[in-house]
Amino acid sequence: MKKLFAILLTLAMVLSLAACGGGDSGKTDAPADGGSQQQEPAQTPADEGGDEGGAEGGADIRVAMITDYGDITDQSFNQTTYEASKAWCEANGVDFTYYKPAGDSTAERVAMVEKAADEDYNVIVMPGFAFAETIKECADAYPEISFIALDVAEGDVGTIPSNTYCAVYKEELCGYMAGVAAVKLGYTHLGYLGGMAVPAVQRFGYGFIQGVDAAAGELGLSDVVVEYVYGNQFFGDPDITAYADNWYQNLGVQAVFACGGGICTSAGEAAAKVPGTKVIGVDVDQSFTLDAAYGEGVTLTSAMKGLAATVSHMLDEVAAGNFANYGGKAEALGLVSGDDPEANYVLIPMETTQWGDGFTQDDYKALVKDMFDGKITVSDDISAMPETSNIQVNDLGNIK
Repeated sequence: MKKLFAILLTLAMVLSLAACGGGDSGKTDAPADGGSQQQEPAQTPADEGGDEGGAEGGADIRVAMITDYGDITDQSFNQTTYEASKAWCEANGVDFTYYKPAGDSTAERVAMVEKAADEDYNVIVMPGFAFAETIKECADAYPEISFIALDVAEGDVGTIPSNTYCAVYKEELCGYMAGVAAVKLGYTHLGYLGGMAVPAVQRFGYGFIQGVDAAAGELGLSDVVVEYVYGNQFFGDPDITAYADNWYQNLGVQAVFACGGGICTSAGEAAAKVPGTKVIGVDVDQSFTLDAAYGEGVTLTSAMKGLAATVSHMLDEVAAGNFANYGGKAEALGLVSGDDPEANYVLIPMETTQWGDGFTQDDYKALVKDMFDGKITVSDDISAMPETSNIQVNDLGNIK
């Protein structure tokens, strides 16, 4: 019995020493106060002495996307960003998830960043102007995370942290293209239904006005009218649909540029009630969703920006270890080619625009070439409604 007792005592001491040795695969206990815990950087940038921050290539990356005002079914900005992020991660064998804040506030968006960090996501894609304050609060707190922010400008953030890349788009350019196309294809009473009057939405609208005015002047038209309003939200509802009903049914509006995420549903519902009327989509080629929901051919064209291309390119760069080349910077993405319209970050769709004798694919290519070469200039000033010489603009403020 004494020998057995000695053996058991020795075994117990060995096990006790092993437990004290911390053999737990490197995991750290959660803070006792329940606060969020930062992870150590996955890899230090080799070329900069380790002070750039952000997830780097050569290490495992995990990608999260956080929605802004909308959600991943908005048929526009959030949905495109979500689908591009998800597709890239699936193609590259990378973990992916998305988070939808409980409400529309910086605190709730920050909470989603904290949740993503707690769950070990080290690349966060954030689409929308609303993330500016989130970046200010979170980027320095999570230096190991690479933040990719779309539609967030340098002026919104101030000094951009080294682990953050911001991209904005020259929406006024594709808005201009859509305006030219609409008038040259024979539509002279137009509507602009914006979401909230944030800079990107304003640039779309003011570019559209400039394009309509230029086309009317070129064609010698004096009867072109644009009804201009904001819904003050990024989704359609019965009130906004009723407003669009009045445009189409009573005022004789022929085509509405619906620029604000899910607000296009109200324009589509209203257009479906008046044969021959059209909707102009935004951000992506919305003909596939709008035509399916509201009738074949309801989508005249779409003012698009290269959201998917930006997401895919930036995730490629993160995976390759090149994020340090982008961190701390903001880029305004627009025309990069005068010869290939589809290579640009702002465009209208070559395949689904309803081309006609008044505006052909060749006419569009010539327009893009002139814009690229500087023969046509479009103002990005959103401090006031653009001055016009050839059209009437009825500035109607906000519906709500």
